[in-house]
Amino acid sequence: MAIQGPIPVTFAQVFPHGCYTVGEVEQVKDFEASTNGRFVQARDKQTGELVWQIPVMDADPSLKAAQKTVAVKILSPVQPVAPAPVAGLPFTPVEFDGMTVTPYVNGSGRLAYSIKARQMLAPRTNTAKSNGSKEVAA
Repeated sequence: MAIQGPIPVTFAQVFPHGCYTVGEVEQVKDFEASTNGRFVQARDKQTGELVWQIPVMDADPSLKAAQKTVAVKILSPVQPVAPAPVAGLPFTPVEFDGMTVTPYVNGSGRLAYSIKARQMLAPRTNTAKSNGSKEVAA
């Protein structure tokens, strides 16, 4: 098979209706390297960069409530900073660049997707959309 590893995608393909932050940026734990009382942050297997995550809400109105919130993983040597809140909105709009998707079978035996991004930024005002990590069971 010609496709190996993460598949490049655009922000518009993953979040055609946009998305909003609903939590804080956190370190992703490396469960294999961490021990009782010793936290080790995960590193991306392809790039070696530190892995962070932020929960976001997909603005797609056709999704069921349980499918709306997903974790986007961000590869960065330093902790990413979410865009500034927008006055009058209950959630902060966000976009991601350098996105990839990696399909996998989750613990329930269902197809799921891990979406990773290289950068988190405030939404652009033009129609050009960008590329992030969302995990959702299909």
